[in-house]
Amino acid sequence: MGIEAYKSIIRECETPRQMERRILARITGALTQHAKKYDEAICAEERLGILYNGLGETLVENQLFWRILKNDVASKGNSLESSLKGSLISIALWVERETNSVMGGAAGVLDLIAVNQNIITGLTGVGTEQKD
Repeated sequence: MGIEAYKSIIRECETPRQMERRILARITGALTQHAKKYDEAICAEERLGILYNGLGETLVENQLFWRILKNDVASKGNSLESSLKGSLISIALWVERETNSVMGGAAGVLDLIAVNQNIITGLTGVGTEQKD
């Protein structure tokens, strides 16, 4: 079976929520590979080297994920409750600002990872069971 056929099967079998979780988990894993070294780097040159060697591309991908999510949540057809929409849009705006800061050489990759991990947990549904 070719890779395109496999991708097609995944798209047909996954819910949008599962797909979002899978994509965000992959991005978060890639961020994690560079995070500690980047955030603990003392000089700007060292951070720029880490950005150049893969972290920058992953940060852009993370920012794109959040931009798409923000646009989807803000669309008229989105059926999420207003308070959840507002929270997600607020988080997306924070991710954009924080990513720009990190791309400029500031620490903060671990903070981006923490936010992503919280959203992954929410998408998994852990702790969301309703109590009677």
